Amino acid sequence: MMSTPESRLAALNIELPVAAAPVANYLPVVRTGNLLVVSGQLPLVDGKLLITGKLGAEVSNQAGTACARACFINILAQLNTALNGDLSRVRRVVRLGGFMACTPDFTDHAAVMNGASDLAAEVFAGEVGQHARSTVGVPSLPLNAPVEVEAMFEVV
Repeated sequence: MMSTPESRLAALNIELPVAAAPVANYLPVVRTGNLLVVSGQLPLVDGKLLITGKLGAEVSNQAGTACARACFINILAQLNTALNGDLSRVRRVVRLGGFMACTPDFTDHAAVMNGASDLAAEVFAGEVGQHARSTVGVPSLPLNAPVEVEAMFEVV
């Protein structure tokens, strides 16, 4: 049997949630040519933030990494909706962008962002899951979330 993103999600015991509706004046996913750009997703689980606060203060790196992973699961939910339930149409994870609400002296952005990057590599095996990325610290994020992740995919 050929391995698919859906079968890899099942093997990881990940069930995609319903894609969150936008909370302001933007689209959750925009397609231009063969690119799908997914708006920033928060670490929502069952409609609630996994944790709140800032990295380097009340949020541990481990909790931040779990948040980045949850953000990527929500990205997958948006992507799955945009692709009518067929994640096999992804040809490449092009880019991930991570935003970390953190203290000014926090420097472990890259390690925290691996929560999203590692899951991208697991779900989209091989070269398809390898991606460019940016990770930056910010003073705050919506709803006091510690992490927000956005993404760009090449699709057919």
